[in-house]
Formats: sequence, structure tokens, C-alpha cells
Amino acid sequence: MSIGSKNLTPADLDSIEDSVLVEELKKAKEELFNLRFQSATGQLESHGRIKAVKRDIARIFTVMRERELGIRAVVAPAPVKKAASKSKAAAEVVETEEA
Repeated sequence: MSIGSKNLTPADLDSIEDSVLVEELKKAKEELFNLRFQSATGQLESHGRIKAVKRDIARIFTVMRERELGIRAVVAPAPVKKAASKSKAAAEVVETEEA
């Protein structure tokens, strides 16, 4: 069993977009900072969590770098549905007002 967060396994990271990976990386770095601060002030209860967060950060960096090199497939962003009905309705209103 690997150490780290359960939702940041390499298989799960494959299905996450790059923008979400960057957000996860920021969250993990912030958590690591907070854990280090707690450790320095003697408030940290679970020292193993520092190791887990460090590994999560390393996993995210690894997946991002493998995508840059083309080793891992880059996840295509989900298609955004445009509101075509609003633009058609607006065009009809404009045409009606002009006439």
C-alpha cells in the first residue's frame, strides 16, 4: 500500500485535467506548509501526514512532467456546451426590431 492520499493515486491522477492538477498541487503545498508550521510549534499530532503530503506533491509533479514529455496521455478538457438557443433568440429579436 502506498503512502499518501487515497484520492491521489497515479491511476486517479491520469483522469484529472492539468488545471485541476495545478489546483491540487497548490492545496498540497499549502497543507505541507501548515503541517510544517504545526510541527515547529509542537502542535502536530500526526507526523506521518507530512510524508504523505510530500509524496502527493511528488506524484502530481511526476504526472505533470510525464504529460509534458508525452509519456502519459493528456486528458482532453470536457466539451463546453454553448447556449446556442440564447444567441438565436437574440438574433431573432434584433431582426424583429429592425423590421
